[in-house]
Amino acid sequence: MAALSACGDWVVSTCDSKLIAVHTEQAGEPFVFDCSAAEKKPKDTESDSKGDDGGAEETGSDQILAVAVSSSGRLVALTDDSKRIVLFHCGSPWQCISTRWAVRRCSSLVFSQAEDQVLVADKSGDVYSFSVGEPQRAGELRLGHLSMLLALTTSPDNRFVISADRDEKIRVSHLKSPHNIQAFCLGHREFVSCLLIPAAHPDWLLSGSGDGTVILWQYESGRELQRWDIRDLREAPSITQEEQEKRSAISRITSSPDGRHVAVQCERAPTVYTHTQDGWQCDAETAALNPVTEAIKPYWETRQPLAAVESHYQHLYKVNFGNMDSYMEKKRLRLEQQKKKSNNINNNNKKKKRRRSAGRTSETKEDRGEDRGEDRGEDRGEDRGEDRGEPQPSR
Repeated sequence: MAALSACGDWVVSTCDSKLIAVHTEQAGEPFVFDCSAAEKKPKDTESDSKGDDGGAEETGSDQILAVAVSSSGRLVALTDDSKRIVLFHCGSPWQCISTRWAVRRCSSLVFSQAEDQVLVADKSGDVYSFSVGEPQRAGELRLGHLSMLLALTTSPDNRFVISADRDEKIRVSHLKSPHNIQAFCLGHREFVSCLLIPAAHPDWLLSGSGDGTVILWQYESGRELQRWDIRDLREAPSITQEEQEKRSAISRITSSPDGRHVAVQCERAPTVYTHTQDGWQCDAETAALNPVTEAIKPYWETRQPLAAVESHYQHLYKVNFGNMDSYMEKKRLRLEQQKKKSNNINNNNKKKKRRRSAGRTSETKEDRGEDRGEDRGEDRGEDRGEDRGEPQPSR
């Protein structure tokens, strides 16, 4: 999944298997890390050659799935489709600290506020912690959901780890004892795709969902404070009727350092908006971002056609059977097919019975005909023979 992040004076972007970092102040070539050319997982034991379910190991595409930046901006971590967990120190020059592997493919990762560990959520609903100070140490299981995890964050005071899953749940757990659940934030109608605790508001939580809404929570109590439907922006004249009918997932939320502004990234809304007293307005390009845009542009050009038609979240939506008319019509057709199949089976059975009955009747008639013929012939022959052979008395 493509992503864009700020890491100190660097802007970090991902495109397929590449991580690209561009310095905003200094001219020069960007730092590029290609996962397809990175270190491969060693296969020293028999377990290394087997996949998650005990079968053959799946070959990943090396596509980057998620990126995290530490609060100080000194560290960056990524995870890819080959289950790598790669840790970087960002600076001049960039340095790759370690490459480790997760048990399953990961969907989200985040640094703790102390920057001593990277928390990684995987597709099975488990959260593992990877040490920063011990870069070769394997991950440790911390907590688990019953559904695929999609987003993960930690509270500014490092007390809580907040996780969100495909089943619309947001769970607030104590970081040091994750089995101890502080609260649940429940209110979305589709999967929860992103989480953010805005700067300067450590007791608030913003969540984005596949239902197109952003909700503000007081997360320690699980209380909803405010809700916005971002899909209302798609009524702008630049959005076609076909685009308006498509579902839009919130893919990312971020805030300004002072916590006064929040930016929301929404699928199928390819325009940057800013909020003023008159409402939402299209934002113009800024000269400061042009050098960064030009540096990243060559890596994105091959991805743009796919980004316009593909939805990263399409497979996460629930299948809705709320249309009773459609359901009843499908049920009627299914019952008719079952009845027709049953009738065909009954007709075939009846035909088979008639054939067997006809065969038995024919055999019986033949047997009866032979018996009658033999009896009649023998009786008549004997009578005629006896009549001819015996002398007749004279009169």
